[in-house]
Amino acid sequence: MYKKLWLLLAFLLFSKITQAQKPVQDTIYFMNGQTIGIKVIDTLLGAVTVFNPKKHFERLHFEWDQLYMVRFENGKKRFYYKQDSLYNFLSRDEMWMYMKGENDARKGFKARGAFFGAGIMGFIGGATGTFWAPIAPYGFMALSGITKVRIRHNTISSMTYVESDAYILGYERVARQKRKIKSVIGGTIGLVFGYSFYALFNNSYPKQ
Repeated sequence: MYKKLWLLLAFLLFSKITQAQKPVQDTIYFMNGQTIGIKVIDTLLGAVTVFNPKKHFERLHFEWDQLYMVRFENGKKRFYYKQDSLYNFLSRDEMWMYMKGENDARKGFKARGAFFGAGIMGFIGGATGTFWAPIAPYGFMALSGITKVRIRHNTISSMTYVESDAYILGYERVARQKRKIKSVIGGTIGLVFGYSFYALFNNSYPKQ
């Protein structure tokens, strides 16, 4: 009993020491909402340079227009996003919320309705055996990018975010993109099954 307790305490102590010795990394925030924790080795000549994690002696260069911000291990932040009237019409804080919306949609929005809806349309189209069969599922895909996006509470990292129009814009952009991708996948699968159904059972179809 005591031996097991001492082993447990030793393990916890070792874990604490290991975590304390783990180096703090810089954090790079990209304009697409993604982040990576990695040591920055250079920020000159219009790019942020890091070592490739997969090939340590190879360097990766991220151009400034790809980046929102770099937070260095000492806590200092360097912003690369700048508001302008032509392209970057959102303020720095609005862009931050926009990126939060993109991240939440990327993680939480599933687009199951688009997948199954396009799949059903693809099957119906394929079952006709006509040359025009793909119009049904891929037409559904086009419409899936227009309809309103419903933001579910369980996909939001903070309820206060939905008060920001910029957050909603970011969420909707990724959600509509995911709808289109899922529609293409579902519609293609539906077409395959529909054409297969036609090949097997078209002789049983009513004759005109």
